[in-house]
Amino acid sequence: MDNPELARSLRLQAAGCRNLGSPFHGDLLEHAADDLEADGPVVALLTPWAEADLRKLFDDAVALRLLGGLHDLVLSGDDLALAATYPTPGRKADAAPAWIAARAAILRHQDRLAAFMTHEPQTNEVRRSACLAPGFLTIAAETGLPIRAFEVAASAGLNLNWDKYRYQFGDTAWGDPEARVVMDTQWTGSAPPVDARVEVVERAACDRRPGDLTDPDQRRRLLAYIWPDQFERLDRIRAAIDLALSLRVTVEEADAVDWTARVAAPRAGAATVLYHSVFWQYMPAESQAALAQALASHGASATRAAPFAWLRMEPPPEHMSNMEVRLTLWPGGEDRILATVHPHGAWVKWLN
Repeated sequence: MDNPELARSLRLQAAGCRNLGSPFHGDLLEHAADDLEADGPVVALLTPWAEADLRKLFDDAVALRLLGGLHDLVLSGDDLALAATYPTPGRKADAAPAWIAARAAILRHQDRLAAFMTHEPQTNEVRRSACLAPGFLTIAAETGLPIRAFEVAASAGLNLNWDKYRYQFGDTAWGDPEARVVMDTQWTGSAPPVDARVEVVERAACDRRPGDLTDPDQRRRLLAYIWPDQFERLDRIRAAIDLALSLRVTVEEADAVDWTARVAAPRAGAATVLYHSVFWQYMPAESQAALAQALASHGASATRAAPFAWLRMEPPPEHMSNMEVRLTLWPGGEDRILATVHPHGAWVKWLN
């Protein structure tokens, strides 16, 4: 393929995978880049992005779509030869034979993989709740009110249950002591206000293409975007899926801007919180402006009896590899950084 940015994007994502603790996926993408440059089978899967520049390739998360499609094949059991080369607990996999098996799998399942890659990744990383929950604690402490929690770009809604998980914030624990979903993030800084009374009186979520957890194929898709050599993450999301199914969590199919304007206006007697994680960067500029306007409109109508908060975990524009947890609280509209965090919630540096 003539576009050198494609191979470059694969190698840059390979470095990102290694930095975030997945050497297997890092090495696999290096082999994929070599295969692309040699006009191997991966070319056919990346043809839709043949003319894309580097920004478009990262905005579309093309490398992650490829990795997700291959992992989905492994999880389904529909390609046992490929599955035999993937990491399992107690067995460290080698990406060199795995890529040989992946090349063969691409030839066998090209249409299926191409179809999988038409959908943008939705990781629904559960440990991002360890980054967001301290923000909710801060809101509860500062307003003294119950919480109405509204999540946009919620995928399958696993982070809608943030108050039903168990967290360790350094030496301080918070949450349900009987919870099966436990967050053991590396914590730096003082503890958040864990003594705050937290009562969620309303919760809802939307996504442009929500995941249906009752559909086994869609459940597997969520798992496919968890990196296969990160067994703890896989165990955690499986437990979170089980909890969401037991609670009958649903996510409305809706546009984030329209939904926010329609359902998330402040209401007396509770703190209304609109929140999201690793979503803003994927919105077109005009959608960002429209959502910001909807949030500002809700903020302008907020009162002390009906406060409105915008809580988000997103990368700052100047440094896309880092994440910040920011909180804007109305009335007043003060905007502040509460923490810097790992993209998957592995560590939190609490600043508040």
